[in-house]
Amino acid sequence: MSRPPRVRIDRVVTRGGDRGETSLGDGSRVGKQDVRIEAMGAVDEANAAIGLLRSSGVPAAYYAALKRIQNDLFDVGADLCVPATTASPSRIDDSMSLRLEEEIASLNAGLAPLNSFVLPGGTRAAAEAHFARTVVRRAERAVVRLSFQTSVNGAIIRYLNRLSDYLFVLARVLNGGADVLWKPGGGA
Repeated sequence: MSRPPRVRIDRVVTRGGDRGETSLGDGSRVGKQDVRIEAMGAVDEANAAIGLLRSSGVPAAYYAALKRIQNDLFDVGADLCVPATTASPSRIDDSMSLRLEEEIASLNAGLAPLNSFVLPGGTRAAAEAHFARTVVRRAERAVVRLSFQTSVNGAIIRYLNRLSDYLFVLARVLNGGADVLWKPGGGA
């Protein structure tokens, strides 16, 4: 017996936001300039950037991990779209950050230590990973801003921080260890 879908979208065009407001997960309405909406949008952008990375031809092992991470980011967005209450349990917990830490350690084990900062670039997939990393950092900053205004699950901030680290190390792996290194004054 199949289960009914958890989300059902019958209409995309609702006109509900035409006056600059949108609905949160609890049904309340806020302006689209709200810090919570900014944080949710930044997480959505990070998810799209990882989707772009997945489409760049990454090896299957990383493809599957990135797909899982995209699902995690939807959970982050779901947590953010509902103001913190006891009636809305968090989907994100620190076990997810710990999993990323383990994956970072595994990816990093085969890489040489760095003696310089890394320029975003190299292979197409590595450049996409660096781009996704910067978008995740922006999402992290937006969630931190939100946390100064209202209660936010701290595990979300930790997860986004680890995710940017994961994407940095993944970019190095996708470059085959042939990092594009920063040379101070090398652009002159």
